[in-house]
Amino acid sequence: MNNIQRAKQFLPFDAMKGLTEALRERDERRTRVERRELDEGEKERISAELCRIARGDEVEICFYSSGHYLTLSASVTDLDPTYRYLRLGSERIYFSDIYSIRRM
Repeated sequence: MNNIQRAKQFLPFDAMKGLTEALRERDERRTRVERRELDEGEKERISAELCRIARGDEVEICFYSSGHYLTLSASVTDLDPTYRYLRLGSERIYFSDIYSIRRM
């Protein structure tokens, strides 16, 4: 028996196929939160910060996505005021989903 065949004996065995994914989905649904409404002052502050941002700027942004608040630090690759979104890498973030933003 060669080493590859011998190693296959010790690979993890998933007796209940799909259970891990189902548990992960259940935990994800359980940890969802409601979207918090921003007051006018916070909206103005975010709007002012968005006006100062340009392509290539490093930003730290907290935004709402699929029931969760996520924080991402990256370089702005695209900024589209017409369609009201900015792109950080491959992530498209709409202005209405932004909870806080800070230039680095």
